[in-house]
Amino acid sequence: MSDIALFGGARADGRLPQSARMANALETGRTRLLLVAFLFTVGFMVVAGRLIDVTVMQAPGAPGVALAAEVLGQRADILDRNGVILATSVPIASLFADASLIGDADQVVDLLAPIIPDLNQERARRLLATDRRFVWVHRRLTPSQQERINRLGIPGLEFGTEQRRIYPLGSLMAHVLGATDIDGHGIAGIERSMDDELLGGAPVRLTIDVRLQEILRQELAAAIDEFSAIGGAGVVMDVRSGELLALSSLPDYDPDEIADADADALFNRATLGIYEMGSTFKIFTTAMALDSGTTTIAGTFDATHPIQVGRFTINDFHAQARWLTVPEIFRYSSNIGSVRMALAVGTERQQAYLRALGLLDPAPLELPEVGAPLVPSPWREINTMTISFGHGLAVSPVQLANAVSTVVNGGIRHPATLVPRDPASLAGDERVISEATSDLMRRLLRLVVTDGTGRNADAEGYLVGGKTGTAEKPSGGGYNTHALISSFVAAFPMNDPRYVVFIMLDEPHGTEATYGYATGGWVAAPTVRRVIERMGPLYGIAPVD
Repeated sequence: MSDIALFGGARADGRLPQSARMANALETGRTRLLLVAFLFTVGFMVVAGRLIDVTVMQAPGAPGVALAAEVLGQRADILDRNGVILATSVPIASLFADASLIGDADQVVDLLAPIIPDLNQERARRLLATDRRFVWVHRRLTPSQQERINRLGIPGLEFGTEQRRIYPLGSLMAHVLGATDIDGHGIAGIERSMDDELLGGAPVRLTIDVRLQEILRQELAAAIDEFSAIGGAGVVMDVRSGELLALSSLPDYDPDEIADADADALFNRATLGIYEMGSTFKIFTTAMALDSGTTTIAGTFDATHPIQVGRFTINDFHAQARWLTVPEIFRYSSNIGSVRMALAVGTERQQAYLRALGLLDPAPLELPEVGAPLVPSPWREINTMTISFGHGLAVSPVQLANAVSTVVNGGIRHPATLVPRDPASLAGDERVISEATSDLMRRLLRLVVTDGTGRNADAEGYLVGGKTGTAEKPSGGGYNTHALISSFVAAFPMNDPRYVVFIMLDEPHGTEATYGYATGGWVAAPTVRRVIERMGPLYGIAPVD
C-alpha cells in the first residue's frame, strides 16, 4: 500500500477515495444547514420585531394584539343542576385594522357603513386616520357581514376570532347569571362573582333547576300582571341544604343585551332589595318565644286593647279584642299578641335569635348583588315591638326564605347557596332552635293555611304551611298606606318539610276578585299555591288524602 493511499490522498486515477468524498459531503451539508438556520433566525427576529412593534411600541391607548389574545380565551359554561347549559361561549368574527396601511380612512368607512349599520363612523374615521398598528373597527360581526367586508379587499383590514357569551334561555336566569362585557369579563351575577373560575376553568354547575325556574317566573309574572304590581320576587329553596332551586326577580332583562336594560330591570329584588316583610316575621317572634322558654304553646297574652306607644298605636287587622293563646296569635296574625311575646323575650334575646337566623347580616350568597339588612341603631324597646310584626327591620327575600327554612327543617341553619355543597359539610351547620320548637312551628304554619289568613295557599294534597305578610312601604319619614309589600312564605309538605316557596309583590293593587284587597293572603298566597301545584308532580311528591 502506498503512502498516498495510506493517508487518504488522491488515487492514481484522479478520483478521491470514499472517505474524502464523505468528508466533503458532510462539509457541504453543514454549510447548507448553517445557511438555513441563519435564514430562520432572521425570519424569527422579523416576526418577533413585528410583535414587539404591535404590542409594545404602538400608540398609547391602542388595545394591541395582547388584548386581542386575551379576549379570545374560552370561558367555561354555566350549567343548571341537571346539566342544562345556561351560559356558553361561541366563536365570532371581529374586524380590526392596521391603520398604517389604510390609505383613505373616509373612503374605507363609507364602504363599511352600509354593511355595518351600527358602526360608530366618527370613531372609526378617527382611528383609521392614525398610524396605529392595531385598532378595533367593529366587534362581533355576523357571518354575512364578514363575507361582504372580505369581498371589499381593503388592505389593512383583518378579522380576528373572539368568543361571544350567549344565554340560550334569554332572560329566564338574568339576575342569577348576570352578564359579561365585550371582552368576556363578568360584570354582574355569577358571571362576575365567579369570573376567575370561569376563565379557562371547568364548567360551573349551579343549584338552580331551570324547569322550576320557568314555573316560578311564569307564576310571578302572571301575578304582577294581574295585580298591576311594579315588580316582584320569588324564591324556592331546599330546606335540607339551603340550595336555591329557583330565584326570580321581575322585571328582568336579556343578558345578551344588558346595555339596553333600564335600572329597574337590572335591580335584583330577590337578593339586593331589602324590604320590611310584615307579618311573616311573626314566625320568628313565635319561634324565639317558644324556644327560649318564655312561653309555651298553651301560653296566653293580652290582646284586648291596642298598644299605645307615644303618638303611635299598634292595632290588630283581625282584632279579637281578648286574651289570645299562642296558636290564636299566630292564626289571627295578631300584632298586639306578637308585641307582648317579643317584650317577654326581651331585646337582647330577640337580637340574638334574629342574628342566628341570618337576618341581621348580608346573606353569604355567591352573588355580588346582595343587600345589607336595614337594622335599627340604636335598637330601642319600640324597635323590639315593631320588629315583632315585621316593621323596622328590612331584609331580602332570600334571607327571609332562608330563615323560614331554618325554622321548619328541625332548627338547623343551612346558609342559602347557588353552588352545590358537599353533603358532608352540612353536618357542621349551626343549630338555631330545637327540634321540638321546629315541630311546634310546623303545626302553627299548617294552622294558618287550614284555618287562618293563608287559606288561598292551600295546594290540595301537599300539606302546605305558611304565613302571610303585608307591610306599608316607608316614605318620607313615615309609611305610604297605598304602597304595599305583599308576600306569602310557605313550606311543604309540613309532615316532613322539603321546600320553602316565597312570593313577594311590590306595590300590588286589589281587584274585584280580591274585593279590593292587595294583602299577602289575597295576592301572593294564590301564586304560591300554583307554584306548589306545578312543582309537586315535577319533584315526585305524592299528594296525600
